Amino acid sequence: MTALPKIRLIWLGVTAALMTLTLWMIFLWVPTEINQGNIQRSLYFHVPVAWVAMVAIVLIAVASVAYLTTRDEKWDRLAVAGAETGVIFAALMLITGMLWAKPVWGVWWTGEAKLTTTLILFFIYVAYLMFRAYFPPGEQRRRLAAIIGLIGAIDTPIIYYGAQLWERAHPSAVVGPLSESDSSVDGPIGLTLMVATLTFSVLFVYVASERYRLRKQEDEVTSILRAISLKRPRTPSSSMDNAETISSVPAGGA
Repeated sequence: MTALPKIRLIWLGVTAALMTLTLWMIFLWVPTEINQGNIQRSLYFHVPVAWVAMVAIVLIAVASVAYLTTRDEKWDRLAVAGAETGVIFAALMLITGMLWAKPVWGVWWTGEAKLTTTLILFFIYVAYLMFRAYFPPGEQRRRLAAIIGLIGAIDTPIIYYGAQLWERAHPSAVVGPLSESDSSVDGPIGLTLMVATLTFSVLFVYVASERYRLRKQEDEVTSILRAISLKRPRTPSSSMDNAETISSVPAGGA
């Protein structure tokens, strides 16, 4: 077994171990929150997947800048891997948020700025992937996709600052530079949230790296098929058709 598969297996094992630890902490170790009850455990899923979804779009933007600067296709592959993985976490961010909102707010969706910008982020992921799926392959597709990725990253700080700029039902930031003493989490809740965020981050890195590897293999196969099609000799049927065409032309002076 080569070194690379060993690293992949080790990374998979670490991811599985962290996920097992996280689930144990969420459902068995951390105490139940007094005000919201068991539904508050959604925090340990919603915040980590939201974090990963925003980190992924930043990764896409960084890879896009690197591609536009170097024209190296490895950066384009990294951006695609980040988008294909990030869109899953963006969808989970919306789903877990709505499942948490219904028992607490009484509605699935409020339409406030933070939620709307989060939905926009999901649509940016979808638009990026749809563009790459339907636009003809080539340099122009990679360049325009990079521009879409850069535009999408602008939405990330808006999402984070949304609850502070437009205070409504969604609580203020509980982690990061904008978290306040009364909204920040600590103790078992804070520790569980940190472990869950680490776990989902590691999961994202693993899945995105696997998708990058597959994308590289897909590009290599496409290059080989293109080279074969260019070097393919003319078929006998084509030669016979040409001969029949020449013989059917009337001789000079007829």
